[in-house]
Amino acid sequence: MDWGTELWDQFDVIERHTQWGLDLLDRYVKFVKERTEVEQAYAKQLRSLVKKYLPKRPAKDDPESKFSQQQSFLQILQEVNDFAGQRELVAENLSVRVCLELAKYSQEMKQERKMHFQEGRRAQQQLESGFKQLENSKRKFERDCREAEKAAQTAERLDQDINATKADVEKAKQQAHLRSHMAEESKNEYAAQLQRFNRDQAHFYFSQMPQIFDKLQDMDERRATHLGAGYGLLSEAELQVVPIIAKCLEGMKVAAAAVDAKNDSQVLIELHKSGFARPSDVEFEDFSQPMNRTSSDSSLGTPSDGRPELRGPARSRAKRWPFGKKNKTVVTEDFSHLPPEQQRKRLQQQLEDRNRELQKEVDQREALKKMKDVYEKTPQMGDPASLEPRITETLNNIERLKLEVQKYEAWLAEAESRVLSNRGDSLSRHARPPEPPASAPPDSSSSSNSGSQDNKESSEEPPSEEGQDTPIYTEFDEDFEEEPASPIGHCVAIYHFEGSSEGTISMTEGEDLSLMEEDKGDGWTRVRRKQGGEGYVPTSYLRVTLN
Repeated sequence: MDWGTELWDQFDVIERHTQWGLDLLDRYVKFVKERTEVEQAYAKQLRSLVKKYLPKRPAKDDPESKFSQQQSFLQILQEVNDFAGQRELVAENLSVRVCLELAKYSQEMKQERKMHFQEGRRAQQQLESGFKQLENSKRKFERDCREAEKAAQTAERLDQDINATKADVEKAKQQAHLRSHMAEESKNEYAAQLQRFNRDQAHFYFSQMPQIFDKLQDMDERRATHLGAGYGLLSEAELQVVPIIAKCLEGMKVAAAAVDAKNDSQVLIELHKSGFARPSDVEFEDFSQPMNRTSSDSSLGTPSDGRPELRGPARSRAKRWPFGKKNKTVVTEDFSHLPPEQQRKRLQQQLEDRNRELQKEVDQREALKKMKDVYEKTPQMGDPASLEPRITETLNNIERLKLEVQKYEAWLAEAESRVLSNRGDSLSRHARPPEPPASAPPDSSSSSNSGSQDNKESSEEPPSEEGQDTPIYTEFDEDFEEEPASPIGHCVAIYHFEGSSEGTISMTEGEDLSLMEEDKGDGWTRVRRKQGGEGYVPTSYLRVTLN
């Protein structure tokens, strides 16, 4: 079924339908254009949102970037940014493949439609012109017939009139014959015109217009097919980015699963661990004893001059109260304003940076020397003297960096000794219970002698005061009695290590050790040897197995 056969008399309907089809095509183009603007605005807002929440400082300068929570959030921001890029890609594909192509195709369809309808109107005008000619020949034939009939009646009346002359009769007959001849010619012309019009009309309705309608039908079907393909491009543009968007969503899911609360707690320790030893026990100050005792550990903090020695809070107040307000510190080059652990890490970082810079300068010096050798062997390639300033500058940089490396190494060694010293103090306090306040240190012989002298002098004192002191010491002994720590695993020494610093312990390669305390992020692990003794050894020297 085609329009030329079934809709031969619906010229106006076909004209309206084809115009509606082109209008629909233009509406769809406009819809896609506005959809593209929505996608572009959406992508722009997403990018602005990501930019708003990105950290202002570089990752290397931002300690928060070390936390898995922050890393996951940054990954989510990156995935959202990639998602915005895919929305921009959708907008671009829709703009190029739909808006531009369909708009161009719409213009072509409009020109083709205009040409077909112009052809149909010309054919219709020709048919109408032929019909007017037929009507004119018909009216002329009718008029000539009436004139011929009238002339014949006049001639007959004169022929019967006895008063009419012969000349009048002849003239009337000639006039009647002339009119009859003219009517016959008009008849022949009318018949010919009628035959010509019928032929033209048949050609118009059975050949010419059906062909034009069929062309319009073909044009409209091609337009509809193209429009359907345009509809498909809308979903195809989305389907093209679905795999990437799926990866973005999967990346967000991975980022969410990457949050490690335990690791973040460990990172916080590594970032802010001070390395200070915990405050020592506050010594007992016995104000009930005479004030003339000699200064010793048995005097419980009362010097011989009678004035109480300021201990405990007065001497370590800044370290004793962790929630106290911190004073402003002056930043120093050796980072001595930082706690020992943080100082060691910062010095280690500075040392690594200086070593990298030094290696870079050494490589540059080697490259300049090779270039100079090439210039000396092949003068046309360059002047060797032109490289001397750069070589000199590189050598100066190398010397400067070597001095800085030495300086930071010395500072680092000092900071590590401070860390190990603090660890040793902490270890000695927690590995065994503290001595009662009345006892003297085992390595202080002078204090023991002084204490014995004090005992002799105090023997003359009333026994009631001794009795008052005894329950105090007993109570302290009970408070400080602790069970030895149990191993949390075992480890094997991979390398030999000589523990020469305070708080460390020596070990031999292949030795089995008990793991007492895991590495806290500073590179040291506390172990216990089978033959006795505990201390810290480098974590990298061990192969650790937890219970």
